[in-house]
Amino acid sequence: MKTQWILIFVCLMISSKTYSQNNNNSDLIKDTIIINEVIVSANKTGIAKNNIPYNVSLIKRDEIEQSSESALLPVLSQQVPGLFVSERGITGFGVSTGSAGQINIRGVGGNPNTEVLVLLNGSPQFMGIMGHPLPDSYVASDVEKVEVIKGPASTLYGTNAMGGVINIITREQLSDGYNSNARIMYGSYNTQKYMLNGGYRKKNFNIFLSINHDQTDGDRDSSDFNINNGYIKAGYEISKHYNLSTDFSLAKFNASDPGPEFGNAGNTIDIVRGMGSFSFNNKYEKYDGSLRFFYNFGEHNISDGFHSLDKNYGITFNEAFRLFKGNIITVGVDYKNYGGIAENIKAMNGAGMVFVDTTNYETGAYLLIQQNIYKKLTLNAGFRCEFSDVYGKEPIPTAGLAYRLTPKTVIKASVSKGFRSPTLRELYMWAPANADLKPERMINYELGILKTLFSEKITIDASIYKSEGSNMIQTIIINSVPKYMNTGEFANIGVDFGTRYKFNNSLNFFINYSYINMDNLILAIPEQQISMGATWKYKKLTLGLNGQYIANLILVTKPEVKKEDYIVVNAKVNYDYNKHVCLFVKGENLLNQEYQINYNYPMPGICLFVGLNIHF
Repeated sequence: MKTQWILIFVCLMISSKTYSQNNNNSDLIKDTIIINEVIVSANKTGIAKNNIPYNVSLIKRDEIEQSSESALLPVLSQQVPGLFVSERGITGFGVSTGSAGQINIRGVGGNPNTEVLVLLNGSPQFMGIMGHPLPDSYVASDVEKVEVIKGPASTLYGTNAMGGVINIITREQLSDGYNSNARIMYGSYNTQKYMLNGGYRKKNFNIFLSINHDQTDGDRDSSDFNINNGYIKAGYEISKHYNLSTDFSLAKFNASDPGPEFGNAGNTIDIVRGMGSFSFNNKYEKYDGSLRFFYNFGEHNISDGFHSLDKNYGITFNEAFRLFKGNIITVGVDYKNYGGIAENIKAMNGAGMVFVDTTNYETGAYLLIQQNIYKKLTLNAGFRCEFSDVYGKEPIPTAGLAYRLTPKTVIKASVSKGFRSPTLRELYMWAPANADLKPERMINYELGILKTLFSEKITIDASIYKSEGSNMIQTIIINSVPKYMNTGEFANIGVDFGTRYKFNNSLNFFINYSYINMDNLILAIPEQQISMGATWKYKKLTLGLNGQYIANLILVTKPEVKKEDYIVVNAKVNYDYNKHVCLFVKGENLLNQEYQINYNYPMPGICLFVGLNIHF
C-alpha cells in the first residue's frame, strides 16, 4: 500500500514537469487561485496555501450552506479527507456516556476528545475540566469558512493541537447595508430546524447576528434532542491600520441517551455553553497582528447527579513581521487558565460530593520563521516553549518546506511535534487520577503534493504521513487499583487524498480518500474512508448528491475486535422560486443501510426533509 502511493506521488510530479516543459509560457503563469488561497491558521497571519508545508483543508461557506446542516461537524466529516466525526442519531451529539461527536484526524482524537483542538476565530474551545470540545455548540449558519490543519499544530496553538486544528471563522458583513437569511426545515421523526441570521454594515461599523433552534423526537425511544443557539459578532475599523472585533455565543441544549440497542436508556443532560472574545488588531505593510481576550464557560447537569461549572479563559498575542523580501517572522505569547468545579449532588444520600474544584494554567511563547528563496522554495521553522503549573516545561519544534516544482505544482515536506496536557479529570478526579501525569506527545512526518490541472478545473491535494505517539495516558492496574500512567505508544501510517473538479459554473464534484494503518486500534476510527459528491445547477434547479463509504470502522477493541462497513448516500434538490425564496427536499441514507458508529447505537434508516430558504 505504501509503495503504491509513493508511485502515485512520483507520477504526479513527473506529469507536472512534463506539462511545464510542453508549455513554453508556463513559467510566466501566476500561481493558481486554489494554490494561492490565503490561509490564516497556518501562521496566524494571511499566507498563501502554496507556502504552507502542512496539509490544510479549506471549507467555504457555499459548501457548508449546500448541506443545509445546522451542526457544522458532519459537513467537515464529508468534506475533509482524513477527518471522521462519530454520530449516534438523526441530530445532536450529546456528552458523557453514549455521546457522539468524537473528532478524529488521521487516527488521533482521544476519548474523551482531547487530542484535536477546535478554535473559534482563533480562540481555543474546550471544556475546562474534561478538556474536550462541545460539538453541539458549533453552528453551520454562523460560519464563513473552516480551516483544518491535519497533523500537529502545537507550536502555534499549544495543548490539544496534537492531532490537528479546526479553526472556525465566523461571518461578518463586508458591504454597506444589510441582508438577512432564514431557513425552516421539517422531516423524519418530527425533526424541526429553524434558522435566522442577518448582517448590517455602515461605514466602519459592522454586526452579524444568528439564532438557531433544532429539535427532534429521535429515531429511537429516549433519543429526543433540542438546542437553542445564539451568536453575535461586531467590528469597528478605527483606521486603515487598526480595528476592534468582539463576539459572543450562547447555546443551551437538552438530550437523552437512548442507551445500547438491547439495554436500558441512559441519562438525560441539560447543558449551557457560552463563549465571548474581544480582539484589537493591527495591519501595516511590514507587520500585522492581534491581541485577543477570550472567555469560555459552561454548566453541565446530568440526571445521575453529576453537575459541573467550568471555565477556560486567556489572552493571546501574535505579531508577524515582514522585515525583508520573502521573509515573515511570527512571534506570539498566550496564556490559558482552565478548570472549575465538578460534583455529584445526589451522592452521600443527597449531601453531595465534590470531585474537583481547582484551575490549572499554561503559558506559551513561540517563534515561527518563513523564508522564500528564489520564488521556488519556502522554508519554515518554529519553536514553542510551554510552561504549565502542573508538569513544568515542554519544548515543541516544527520544520517544513514547500517547493514549487512548476507554477501549478507544489511539493511539501514537514516534521512537527504535538502535545496534549493532562486534563483535570485525569489529574484529580475519580479512582484512576494521577497528579504526576506528563503531557502526551506525538511526532508527525509528512510528504505532500498540491496541484492544479486543466486550466485550474481540477485540484489535487495528497499526503503520505507517519505519526508516532508516546507518553500516552492509559489506565494501568497497580495492586488491584486502576491508575492513569504515561505508558502508551502508537504508530500510524496513512495517506489522504482530495480532488475537486469544477467543470463550469453549473457542475462540480469532489472525491476524498483516506487510509490509515494503526498498530494500536482505537475506537471510532475507520481504516478507509471515501467521500464523494456532485452539484449540478440547471436554470432554477440545483441537484446535490453525495455519498460516503466507510471500511473497517473500529466499534470494539476488547475482548474481541468488532468492525463495521457501510455506505451512506444522501441527496438534495433545490428550487429557486425567485431571488428571495428557495424550496428544497433532502434525503439521507437513501439506501436504507443498517449500520452503527457507536457500538449498539444503530443509526436511522431513510430520513426525508423538506424546507424553505428565504433571503431578504
